[in-house]
Amino acid sequence: MSGIYARRIAVVAASAALAATTGLLTAPTAQAAMPTPVSASTARSYLSQLTVSTEGSSSGYSRDKFPHWITQSGACNTREVVLKRDGTGVVQDSSCAATSGSWYSQYDGATWTASGDLDIDHMVPLAEAWRSGASGWTTAQRQSFANDLTRPQLIAVTDNVNQSKGDRDPGEWLPPRTAYRCTYARAWVHVKHYYDLKVDSTEKSALQSVLNGC
Repeated sequence: MSGIYARRIAVVAASAALAATTGLLTAPTAQAAMPTPVSASTARSYLSQLTVSTEGSSSGYSRDKFPHWITQSGACNTREVVLKRDGTGVVQDSSCAATSGSWYSQYDGATWTASGDLDIDHMVPLAEAWRSGASGWTTAQRQSFANDLTRPQLIAVTDNVNQSKGDRDPGEWLPPRTAYRCTYARAWVHVKHYYDLKVDSTEKSALQSVLNGC
């Protein structure tokens, strides 16, 4: 693992400042969304730099090897931080649980008013990361990846849509809302490049196809 990458991953868990968000029941503003991914042109450049390799084995994988959701501040864990960040008019109780608000799911265009209808999706799924190189990381490094609030790695979306995605890569699954696929591909490549994760040939071809249309 390079010194640059080791330094990068050591600071991933640091939380970004979270601005309060308000707005209408529409697609969120820049303040009510995951961090903006790199541009399509930068993503195309990053994609060309990623190592292409046959996907690794899931042997030994467990979600427990990617500890989440960790405490970010006070009583707030990563899930509650993302719900607050990605929603509009979100009210939290003393334990940081979201008691009201609205959330627009970028994957399918649905709006929800109960936080229980939302999952926090790992843009690059934990099992996919494991098969792409994270199996060689330390538990602390995997924890940082699973709770990364700085890169476009976490996003609140409709729970059953997230479950339909599972641990599939863009060669196997893309958001049903086609208007979001460009952002999705940019975010996917951004995260994989930052963490020096590999891509398989089918995954790369699918990403190239989406990014070339951005």
